[in-house]
Amino acid sequence: MAEIKYFWEDMAVGEVRDLGSLTPTREEVIAFATQFDPQPFHLDDEAAKASVFGALSASGWHTCAMAMRLMVTNFLQETSSLGSPGIEGLKWLKPVYPNDTLRLQSTVLETKPMSKRPDVGMTRNLWEMFNQHGDKVLHMEGWSMFRRRTPAA
Repeated sequence: MAEIKYFWEDMAVGEVRDLGSLTPTREEVIAFATQFDPQPFHLDDEAAKASVFGALSASGWHTCAMAMRLMVTNFLQETSSLGSPGIEGLKWLKPVYPNDTLRLQSTVLETKPMSKRPDVGMTRNLWEMFNQHGDKVLHMEGWSMFRRRTPAA
């Protein structure tokens, strides 16, 4: 487990973090879809060609999982993260295809102390994922909970 570098107090409204990138392979797209979203356009080239996507594409849930992986690897593992009570909005804006290079950016939109837990603060964040062409493929807003460095009195 990594050392905690960031607590709730370290999250500033307007702060933007670049959380790295990854490139899903055809095999990874099919493996995820086989297990979690076995729709034909995520599994079969011919079915995908006939779909609105025009080619084999990743599940939107796979796109979310890849964003989560980047968030944990490149930020959350160094924080006092306590999870999330949920998301407010999720949009898959463009298809993700095998070998697209996806980059994640997170922006802090709001911070507030948790009223019933003086040792916890919350942040509302915007996650945006872009492909190698700069097209936004994912837009997600939601809350995160972090332990406070100094609990409220």
